[in-house]
Amino acid sequence: MSGFTVDYKEAQEFGNVADGFYEVVVFNVTEEASKSGSEFLNFDLVIRNDVPQKYANSHLFHKVWKAKATNKYNRGTIMMLAKAFKLPDGKSYATFQDFLSDFAMRTANVTVKNEKSEYQGKTYDNTNIKKFADTKFPDLQHQFKKNDQSPSNESTLDISDDDLPF
Repeated sequence: MSGFTVDYKEAQEFGNVADGFYEVVVFNVTEEASKSGSEFLNFDLVIRNDVPQKYANSHLFHKVWKAKATNKYNRGTIMMLAKAFKLPDGKSYATFQDFLSDFAMRTANVTVKNEKSEYQGKTYDNTNIKKFADTKFPDLQHQFKKNDQSPSNESTLDISDDDLPF
């Protein structure tokens, strides 16, 4: 057996990402639906490993729900995310899926807060993204893990121009 050395600098923490500020990269954005049929955008973000920070390579998820009254996404929220992730102002997209695909590999800084919620008598621990801001490290050098190397924004939903939320 060869030698082995303990190195605390390589220790990884597991569980919820702690409250704080994190540099993230968009892995993908998909349009999904809950079991009850409510549609939402699911932003799958990865805490960057090219910036010195805890929880590198951990995934964070941010959902944007369609309003029940209009069956559309809040345009202000969508544009805030486009601005935070530096999608070009004024850029037009042929389809909503093209718009979602443009988020891939874009960076931002997020504020994470762990909160409790209650639903139907059960209490849940949630890791929520409370704020999006410009990245402090625009030069992306993140290395995805082997099973994460191909960010994909393919959605299982067919979306026509009539389905666009704005």
